[in-house]
Amino acid sequence: MSDALKHECGIALIRLKNPLSFYKEKYGTAFYGVNKMYLMMEKQHNRGQDGAGFASIKLDVKPGDRYISRVRSNQQSPIQDVFAKINDRINTVLQDNPELTNDIDKLKREVPYIGEVLLGHVRYGTFGKNSVESVHPFLRQNNWMHRNLIVAGNFNMTNVNQLFDELVQLGQHPKAQADTVTVMEKIGHFLDDQVDALYQELKEKGVSKVEASPEIAARLNVAEILKESSKKWDGGYAMAGMIGHGDAFVLRDPAGIRPAYYYQDDEVVVVASERPVIQTVFNVDFEEVIELDPGKAIIIKKDGKTTIEKVIEPLEKKACSFERIYFSRGSDQEIYQERKKLGALLFPQIMKSVGDDLENSVFSFIPNTAETSYYGMIQEGERILNTQKLEALLHIDNKSPEKIEKILSKSLRTEKIAIKDAKLRTFITDDDSRDDLVAHIYDITYGSVKPTDNLVIIDDSIVRGTTLKMSVLKMMDRLHPKKIIIVSSAPQIRYPDCYGIDMANLEGLVAFRAMLALLEDDNATHLLKKVYEKCKTQVNLPDTEVKNFVTELYDRYTDDQISKKIAELLSDKEINAEVDIIYQTVENLHKACPKNLGDWYFTGNYPTPGGNRVVNKAYINFFEGNKERAY
Repeated sequence: MSDALKHECGIALIRLKNPLSFYKEKYGTAFYGVNKMYLMMEKQHNRGQDGAGFASIKLDVKPGDRYISRVRSNQQSPIQDVFAKINDRINTVLQDNPELTNDIDKLKREVPYIGEVLLGHVRYGTFGKNSVESVHPFLRQNNWMHRNLIVAGNFNMTNVNQLFDELVQLGQHPKAQADTVTVMEKIGHFLDDQVDALYQELKEKGVSKVEASPEIAARLNVAEILKESSKKWDGGYAMAGMIGHGDAFVLRDPAGIRPAYYYQDDEVVVVASERPVIQTVFNVDFEEVIELDPGKAIIIKKDGKTTIEKVIEPLEKKACSFERIYFSRGSDQEIYQERKKLGALLFPQIMKSVGDDLENSVFSFIPNTAETSYYGMIQEGERILNTQKLEALLHIDNKSPEKIEKILSKSLRTEKIAIKDAKLRTFITDDDSRDDLVAHIYDITYGSVKPTDNLVIIDDSIVRGTTLKMSVLKMMDRLHPKKIIIVSSAPQIRYPDCYGIDMANLEGLVAFRAMLALLEDDNATHLLKKVYEKCKTQVNLPDTEVKNFVTELYDRYTDDQISKKIAELLSDKEINAEVDIIYQTVENLHKACPKNLGDWYFTGNYPTPGGNRVVNKAYINFFEGNKERAY
């Protein structure tokens, strides 16, 4: 999308099912797991570039030997930084002890990071300082092996305050009021409870403390721990974890908001946020990578036994549609086709905007991530043009070769209009100076458009509209088209997201500002206070009773009215061309992406009760002029 929008995170879990010697013999390296983890994280760098972290656990180590390793980075290229640190540490050990390369048992004991259970994470910080302490995985340490807990996730909880208070009631003293801390401590609490219960049971049977430790590890019921921990979680999440003795898990939220996919064979169990990551890194087919069902967890015991268990009763599946529109890489077999269909379904609206005049219309895309939708748009345009050519051929009186050739030679005019200059950074905070820089982020292809042309540009989505107003529209106008048509493959973003995407404030959304402008035009701004008062009456209600009243304001207007007003808001007085903005419809979004029906940022239909509380809080903040986040 042309607007900068931070979002999501990416997780990667690898469990090696065989001893390291197996991978050394078959693949030529005992660092097979580390190498694969590097690839899995790099293939998901689109999901997070604020931070990256890696953790590993070695199985069956002797007391006194280190069995947990962790490294995190918030540097400019965090994945590269993490693995540079890992390589430096490994190389230092090997340089001092070259004989380790031929002694796998000693290599495992002496060299960090090469365990059998590995967890990776890439992060976008949706809010707060991007300190290294905020980077996953998080570690909860204990001298008892099976009380050590490492957690990383792609998630956001809507009820952090409630979860924090519950931890305090349990007698804990969490170090921060953040969902990452509360989630880890919640799991840790029930892990401790179960370990204590198992120890007491074994103690009563006369089992010694030394003998009890492996027995506890074997009997530990990870699914039960997750059931107890997640009872009151409200949010979207794919939660990954490792327990010190070697158990591992990934749990997906009951509405399937955040994605998770897995693959297993005789050598590995792998989990990631995106399917093609696993396909590429492990060279497996589409059908072999399975989507983890909502409310279920994949649980890998220390002995390698892997099960899929229902942890939470699933809700109606509302997988995030933004994954398909923009967030996930388009190399996924299904996502690629869905994005093309998003572009194709927009063409009837485009035809209406250009007055069916394809001959004088130029098509392009911005930014590069919109390219796949652009292909779909062009293919549909070519289909329509072929229909027009056939109709023309059927109705010409004089079927001379020249006339036939003239008709057949018509094609859509496609150009590479905008090229982003990656070297430019909007580092100046002064508004006037920064606006001037933003206006020059892209270079344009001069001479590609005539003054009689419509210029059609497709984008993934239009969130805040800032880049459109300050850069894209001004830039396109320098080409002197008759009309500029900006096409969004996503519907109008009207509501904040609270499940991992950085859209916390209503007033930042251009669709919300357009609705406010329409109320102003209609002398109906008194309705803003009415909705505010309704939201205020719900502040102390349970989440299950809270309703989204902001929808009442949007319901006064059609999609076309809001789109037209957005075009007015984003059209600078210096722009000479007529400006039209076209949005995808929610109906067509669901046609294109039938497996990902989560559309709350477009419709206000939140999949969990906490979503309604967040949107009302966001509205209260807006009305009161409070700039704090709604979650």
